[in-house]
Amino acid sequence: MALVPYEDTAGVGLQKFHKPLATFSFANHTIQIRQDWRQLGVAAVVWDAAVVLSTYLEMGAVELRGCSAVELGAGTGLVGIVAALLGPIT
Repeated sequence: MALVPYEDTAGVGLQKFHKPLATFSFANHTIQIRQDWRQLGVAAVVWDAAVVLSTYLEMGAVELRGCSAVELGAGTGLVGIVAALLGPIT
């Protein structure tokens, strides 16, 4: 279990979660995700783990073509978006 402080003054590393927009570049696309920490909490921000997994998929470590996928508990959905761009998956 992780303890996540909700105050934007809690730490330098957490300030990115309080920005209203997170921008990433994956699969030759620019992806912008709206974040809303204050109203929706931890489910409405892009966590580092999603960025790491998206990078892993982009490296081609997993073959996605012709695969089916269901993303559950995806937060902002960054990993699913990246997988779909890399796919196409069915």
